[in-house]
Amino acid sequence: MKAKLTKAFMAIAFAAALTSCKKEKNDVPANPGNFILAVTPVASTGVADYLVTAGDLESGTVSIAGNGVEQDGTYRYYVTSNNKFFSMLYGQGNPGAVTTYNIQGGKLTKLSNFQSETVQAFAPVNDDILMLKIPRNLTTPLANWYSVNTNTLLIAREGTINAQEPSNNGETAHFSWIKQVGNKVYAPYFSITGSRFWTKFPDNAWIAVYSYPEMKLEKVIKDDRTSFIGRYFVDGLGVVENGDVYAFSSSVAVDDNTATPDILTDSKLTSTKPSAITKIKAGTTEFDLTYFYNFETISGGYVITNWLYIGNNNFVVNAEPKATKGPYVSGKAIGIVNVADKTFKLVTGLPAAADIQSLTANNYTPKDGKTAYMGFNLKDGTTYIYKIDASNATATRGLKVEGGLITAIQHLQ
Repeated sequence: MKAKLTKAFMAIAFAAALTSCKKEKNDVPANPGNFILAVTPVASTGVADYLVTAGDLESGTVSIAGNGVEQDGTYRYYVTSNNKFFSMLYGQGNPGAVTTYNIQGGKLTKLSNFQSETVQAFAPVNDDILMLKIPRNLTTPLANWYSVNTNTLLIAREGTINAQEPSNNGETAHFSWIKQVGNKVYAPYFSITGSRFWTKFPDNAWIAVYSYPEMKLEKVIKDDRTSFIGRYFVDGLGVVENGDVYAFSSSVAVDDNTATPDILTDSKLTSTKPSAITKIKAGTTEFDLTYFYNFETISGGYVITNWLYIGNNNFVVNAEPKATKGPYVSGKAIGIVNVADKTFKLVTGLPAAADIQSLTANNYTPKDGKTAYMGFNLKDGTTYIYKIDASNATATRGLKVEGGLITAIQHLQ
C-alpha cells in the first residue's frame, strides 16, 4: 500500500508581510488539481491552516486569498492513506477534530468529521491509520493507541500499551514515530525521564516491534553504535524496495545541565555517537552490524534532521552543521543520500540557508527514485515549491504560493 505522511505542526511568522488571505479581491484564480497544499496564513496570533489544491507543482501561482478550505483549530497534522486526506487537529492534550477529504473534479470534498485524542505518532497500517498518545512521565506508564479504518472512517479499535516495557531501564519509551514493516509495526523510540525528554541513555538506539492489530510487544531491536532513531514527531525509518529498513540518528539526546543556575529546566546535549544511518536486513529483526553509514564523516560535518524516501535507495535529507545541531533544529541544507552506495551530495539551485525562514517538514515524491517536491518559505516574504532532481542533485523553482507558509504537500489520485 502506498501511503504518504505529512504534518503541519507549527506556524511561524514571516519577517516581511504578505498579502492577507482576508482581502476582498483575489487576482490569483483557484487552481483545481490533485495536489493538496496546507498553508498557514501570515498573522501575529494563532491562525488555522488553509488547504488549497493545485494542478501542477512546477509552475504557476496559487493563493489562499479567497481560495481553499479553512481548517478548524490552530495546529494541524496530516496523513494520506487509501486515497483519502486526513486533517487532524493537534489539541495540545485535548481531543480534536479529524476531517477526511478526497478530491473530485480537482476540488477537495469533505467525507467525514469525527473526534480523536491528540496523538504524537501516527502512520498507515494496512487499511487503518494507527495513532499513539504517548505519556511523558514515569508515573503514567500506559500509552493509548487508536486505529481509524480508512474505509469506514471510524475508530475501529483501541487499546493501551505499557510504554515503560520496551525500555526496561526505569525510563519511558517515547516513540519518535511508527511505521509498518511487513505485517508488524516498528516503533523507534527515545528513552526519557519526563516532559523535558532528559535521558541517562544517550548512546543507544531502539525499535519496539509490535504485532498488528493486537499491538503486542514482540521484541526490541537494539544498537549501541548510534543515539536514538528519528526525532520528536519525525519519522527516522525508511523501507526500500527489497524490504531492507534504514534508520537515521541525529545524535541529539539531552539531559539535565547541572552546570547552569537553572538546574530544573536547562538541558545539554549528551550523545557521543555520530549522526549516522544503520540498517535492518529484510526478513530479520536485528541491526546489520556489517552496515554503518557515518553521516557526519561522509557529508563533511553535517547531521541529518529529517528525510524523505524517494525510491531506488535514494533519500532527500535535511542536514544541519554539527556545530549548530539541536533537538529541535531543522536542517536547511538539502542533500541526496544513497544508502546502498553510501554517497551524499548537496543539492544546488536552492535558496541560501540564510534566506530561508522555514521548510516543509514532510513533502511529496512520486517514488520514481529521483524526484521530490519541497516547500521553501523565504525571509523576503515569498514562498515557493522547489522540484528536487536526485539524479544530478539539482533543484528548480516551481509553483509560487501566496498568502502564507507552506506546511505540507500531498497528492491524491
